[in-house]
Amino acid sequence: MLILYNLGIRLYFFSIYVASFFNKKAKLWLCGRQDQAIQTENSCIWFHFASLGEFEQGRPVLEGIRELYPQKKIVITFFSPSGYEIRKNTPLADSVYYLPLDTAKNARKFIGTLNPEMAIFTKYEYWYHYFNELNKRDIPLYIISGIFRPGQVFFKWYGGLHRKILTFVTRFFVQDEQSKQLLQSINITNVTISGDTRFDRVWANAQHPKPLPLINEFKNGHKIFIAGSTWPADEQLIASLINNHPTCKFIIAPHEISEEKINKLVSLLPTNTTIRNSQLTTHNSQLATVLIIDNIGMLSSLYQYGDIAYIGGGFGAGIHNTLEAAAFGLPVIFGPNYSKFKEAKDLIGLDAGFTIGNEDELKQIAGKLINDEGFYTAASLQTQKYVEEHTGATKTIIAALPLVETNG
Repeated sequence: MLILYNLGIRLYFFSIYVASFFNKKAKLWLCGRQDQAIQTENSCIWFHFASLGEFEQGRPVLEGIRELYPQKKIVITFFSPSGYEIRKNTPLADSVYYLPLDTAKNARKFIGTLNPEMAIFTKYEYWYHYFNELNKRDIPLYIISGIFRPGQVFFKWYGGLHRKILTFVTRFFVQDEQSKQLLQSINITNVTISGDTRFDRVWANAQHPKPLPLINEFKNGHKIFIAGSTWPADEQLIASLINNHPTCKFIIAPHEISEEKINKLVSLLPTNTTIRNSQLTTHNSQLATVLIIDNIGMLSSLYQYGDIAYIGGGFGAGIHNTLEAAAFGLPVIFGPNYSKFKEAKDLIGLDAGFTIGNEDELKQIAGKLINDEGFYTAASLQTQKYVEEHTGATKTIIAALPLVETNG
């Protein structure tokens, strides 16, 4: 099985190499790894994140350790350019790198250069050679905010190599009881149910959001419907709502913000009252009814001005972050592909999250939330309560790390 794993890694590299000739993200993935120079460390704490979402998920633990042990060097790696390019200069780390491809040679060289005293991976990314090398060097490895489902390869008859990868982990901090039971079913018992650190992150953000004065002027007392991390299938549906609710204002934050994507979105919307965020001023903010966010990094702060949220991705691979909006008390609407997201299922059960499959269903639930104040208020209270009640994972994790026991 290891031979097949190694072959798969090389085939993946080859596919990225080919794609790099015409795909910007693939070129960044390849060139970023070729150009970086890893600095030798005497000791550090190594955090790895797949991408930007996992960075935000693990950030509370990163910030907590940084605050408690400012003398400790912290090194961050990313697998994806979408994480690295946005957070490569974060003050939370002493160094930020792309994770080199998972080969035995790369793992030996990278870990030997970093010499980490511990490694912390967020949610997923299980790399055989990196995990094996950490294990051989007796370097503790922790998975935080881990979540497991029955359909994953670890629990299949052919998943022997992947089950072996799990044995290299020092401790799993998982989100729920199901994950713990699944791991126990394959004799993995070093498991703590800590919850999901995303709740800590979004709750902290909701308590002290970054003010956006121009967005407040755009709101101007109106109800705001925010569509976050949208894809074209989502945007077609959102566009159908606008004329039905003339007293509302709409903010759309697309997942992709290339000029081509933004122009396609603009073509769906009312010509005279749609404006881009980069064009927003005090003079035009109150005249516009639809605002397109054409930059990255605002969405988590935008929700403080919203009343209802639509979360994109549900007509594709899966929905994006519902918790950022829920922390501000916004009822959330999303498409049908949400089954892998526990919080989405929880919110549906609380009548605070709503899944839709077509334009008519979106119009129905949006209309009810906009026009039925009692229904809206009940949903809003449930979303915020749900987030608050699930905070605390960060404290549990940091308290259990040997770093705290040694120096606390």
